[in-house]
Amino acid sequence: MAHCSQYIEMFPFRLVVMFNCVPVEFVRVCVFQAVMAALASLGPKVTDCVTKVALSVSCENLLDMDAFSKSDPLCVLLMNSSGPHWCEIGRTEKIQNCLNPKFSKPFVIDYYFEMVQKLKFEVYDIDSGNHSLQEADFLGELECTLGQVVSSKKLSRPLVMKDKSPAGKGTITVCAEERTDNRVVEFEVSGRKLDKKDFFGKSDPFLEFYKQAESGWQLTHRTEVVKNNLNPIWRPFRIPLQSLCGGDVEKSIKIDCYDYNNSGSHDFIGSFVTTLSQMQQASQTYAAEFECINSKKKQKKKGYKNSGVIIVKQCKTVKDYTFLDYIMGGCQINFTIAIDFTGSNGDPSSPQSLHYINPGGYNEYLAAIWAVGNVIQDYDSDKMFPAFGFGAKIPPSWQVCHEFPINFNPSDPFCAGEALRPHKLFPNHQPRSPFWQASDAAGNGNAILCSADHH
Repeated sequence: MAHCSQYIEMFPFRLVVMFNCVPVEFVRVCVFQAVMAALASLGPKVTDCVTKVALSVSCENLLDMDAFSKSDPLCVLLMNSSGPHWCEIGRTEKIQNCLNPKFSKPFVIDYYFEMVQKLKFEVYDIDSGNHSLQEADFLGELECTLGQVVSSKKLSRPLVMKDKSPAGKGTITVCAEERTDNRVVEFEVSGRKLDKKDFFGKSDPFLEFYKQAESGWQLTHRTEVVKNNLNPIWRPFRIPLQSLCGGDVEKSIKIDCYDYNNSGSHDFIGSFVTTLSQMQQASQTYAAEFECINSKKKQKKKGYKNSGVIIVKQCKTVKDYTFLDYIMGGCQINFTIAIDFTGSNGDPSSPQSLHYINPGGYNEYLAAIWAVGNVIQDYDSDKMFPAFGFGAKIPPSWQVCHEFPINFNPSDPFCAGEALRPHKLFPNHQPRSPFWQASDAAGNGNAILCSADHH
């Protein structure tokens, strides 16, 4: 069983949620869907007019924030959740020393026709190895709606700073493409006898894949750089079929090969144009080989043959299974709850405390557990969930405990799914378990009430 711990911050309360899930890459999807479903239940019911959209981002004329080199840009996508609150959806890769970046990593989000989905694209110059935004230089942002991008297909706007002043001459372009095909193409690619471009070494080659679009060639994938090697073997990679060729196996695909330079001015090695159909047919029996051609070098040099050969060892179309595919295939999700009872949450008798029981009979913690758990429980066959607390003084010794079952039954800490509902947790507004005390750094305690039905 794969294991993942996911910490969720849901303003204004704090809740720790842990999942055991197969496969682990879908845990975040599950949590996000649960939270969004819970939030959606608070507002009007929307219809199922939803589709997935891939947003590709590029920029031009970015501010140069580095003294001895160019900026190292990265784009962050945020979506407005409520009021002034924005949540991060994802980030592109960082591109070294480049003021005109074309990001190869797209953002894939759900598009709801009936909803106004506010987006914010923020561009940063990343200076730290951990890609921290706090240590990065801000290069500009764009606020728009997803509807504006989808209706335009290609939206270009100037970047602005936080105070809405122009971010120099910087611009950002966002291209939208509907994702209706969940097939991907798996590649294994290598090179042979590529041109030597470095004076003191060989070449540091990488590949860029482009699809043919109405506006010209559009970047769909960039491989990693293989250092100092004229016969590189790139790591296996996958490209969505729709991104690669729009689902048309006869559509032209351009593959460029470059020698990477730290300055950002990469040396062109060569290029070739092919189709997915050609690559798949040629690689069925043996590896497909394509000559890498540098047209300028070909014009100048007599007897020019090529600048190396790109070898496609594998080019296979497979289905990219969705979260729903795994759920319908029998995937079960185990949902574990952990609640913070430390004194940092304040006096539970005060309405400002997260542990305060309001006149409705529950508090922010219980609302959070119910909102998320009410969705997650549908993916657990026995509807039984372990619930724990930490940072409280509990009976009978009243010593600080950093892990205890909410129902005080260490041998059976499981609670039934129905117990996640507020009226089950506090029937008639009366607590059903003993008092315990929350601890603070000084060892002081406050009385806390909590309860959960258990089977």
